[in-house]
Amino acid sequence: MHSIFRAPVAFLLCICLLSHSLSAADGDPTAAEVLVAMKKAATYYHDQVAVHGGYVYFYSPDLTQRFGEGTASPDQIWVQPPGTPTVGMTYLAAYNATTDAFYLNAATETAEALIYGQLNSGGWTNCIDFDPQGQRTAQYRNGKGKGKNNSSLDDDQTQSAIRFLMRVDKAYDFKNEIIHQAVTTALDALLAAQFANGAFPQVWAEPVDQSLPIQPASFPKYDWKTEGRVKNYWNMYTLNDDLAGSVSAVLREAYDTYGDQRYLASLKKLGDFLILAQLPSPQPAWAQQYNYDMNPIWARKFEPAAVAGRESQDAIETLLLIYDVTRDKKYLEPVPKAVKYLEASMLPDGQLARYYELQTNRPLYMNRNGKDYFLTYDDKNLPDHYGWKTGQKLEHLKNEYRKLISSPKSRRASRKVSPDQVKPILASLDDQGRWITTFEEEKLVGDQRFRPGDQYISSQTFAKNIEALSGYLKSSR
Repeated sequence: MHSIFRAPVAFLLCICLLSHSLSAADGDPTAAEVLVAMKKAATYYHDQVAVHGGYVYFYSPDLTQRFGEGTASPDQIWVQPPGTPTVGMTYLAAYNATTDAFYLNAATETAEALIYGQLNSGGWTNCIDFDPQGQRTAQYRNGKGKGKNNSSLDDDQTQSAIRFLMRVDKAYDFKNEIIHQAVTTALDALLAAQFANGAFPQVWAEPVDQSLPIQPASFPKYDWKTEGRVKNYWNMYTLNDDLAGSVSAVLREAYDTYGDQRYLASLKKLGDFLILAQLPSPQPAWAQQYNYDMNPIWARKFEPAAVAGRESQDAIETLLLIYDVTRDKKYLEPVPKAVKYLEASMLPDGQLARYYELQTNRPLYMNRNGKDYFLTYDDKNLPDHYGWKTGQKLEHLKNEYRKLISSPKSRRASRKVSPDQVKPILASLDDQGRWITTFEEEKLVGDQRFRPGDQYISSQTFAKNIEALSGYLKSSR
């Protein structure tokens, strides 16, 4: 195990300087305490938890069981957050707060794990299998895999990998050729996956068709309940699972990092698509999925053609971000009527339905009989594998809108981490350097059902805690 007493001189100097700068009130965590806890936790995660440099979501406390979206084999790591990129970005946050090379080395190993699983199509799928004969192997650029070549934008998979690799690339001043080439390949592939109207598909294996017509969204003229289902919906225009927000974050960071105008142009095109994709009144919001005629369509058998509460909020947030970058007021124009519509559509408990029926605006749900699903307006006894309702953040969106129109400059404020936030993090770290969490309620992860009282080690908890400790050090200087 690493010890701070064997740390480089720069790291020891960092402790001294930060300890002096904190000069905290009695009882507040000192920099030295935070640095030791961070190193202890990160060393455990790096030395004991990592497999091939990568990570999954959950681990049993003895590390004999590993879970991503389902049970993971000893040679599998997860790309989809909170998997490998999430942990890698945490190491970088720690490096930026401490300048300790241990964290940059750990982040580099994590980057190498992701690069191993980069597909020929330039992006990533949700899992990387280091066993060439494994069940989840795919067509990796390194030639060590086989199978599908489907780069995915679902659930922030490719997006999170690109954001992390860009930050590692920057940490090396763009001089690590392997990492820089992987980032360049991924960003080129992402740009080639954007349709002429600015939309992105959920999945791509090759550049998309740029000859499709550009037109605004409209309601289907057929009975959407029984007609118009598309088998390969993943090739069409999608906003599912906050895709617009996660892609826009990549494009903004790529533009900030490399200064390449292509990324700014792509960000603007995504905003143009969101303007086109806003449905007509009386439902001026957004669907999860559209066909090439810009009608809402079905995706999976429990994802109907409908107005989507969650994705509509993400579309609004994305438009606000694009306005923040471009200061072009056309990206603000869809926002007020969309917010007003969503406010009027709130459920009695203050949430939004994931789905609202086209034109009637009735909250729409799914129930199931065995493997078959059927539409219902009843929100009782819903399948527990999906979020049928979503929290609303409309006041937050309105406040952000007001701030943007009143501010002539981009707003990107950082939040300070308080001593009261840090104290329970330090207190809950055990002697081995683990944060052990207990499930308070039943949770389904892929095919694995966790029961109340089950204990686990969580990559998300590790990332959240290390980033909070890193933020505390930076904000207390």
